[in-house]
Amino acid sequence: MGKKKGLKPPKTKCCVSSSKCGRCPLRMLKEGTLPEGYAVKKRRLVTVQADGTFKAVPKKAKIDMTPSKKAKKSGKKKYAAAA
Repeated sequence: MGKKKGLKPPKTKCCVSSSKCGRCPLRMLKEGTLPEGYAVKKRRLVTVQADGTFKAVPKKAKIDMTPSKKAKKSGKKKYAAAA
């Protein structure tokens, strides 16, 4: 079995290539894979503030790519404890 690769965070600025790269914020927005709380304005990645305004993302920012929904845990511990 192959290793699961982590999701790569989006670039902070679109490179405007005709064949969109895998980390392009425009492509991720269209596919719905852009992390929650982020948007794209004028080909740049921005964060959405609580009041609805936008703030530019710094180049060296750490972007959390964990899914917004929590994954279901398996019941292995429950069965191991009962046995």
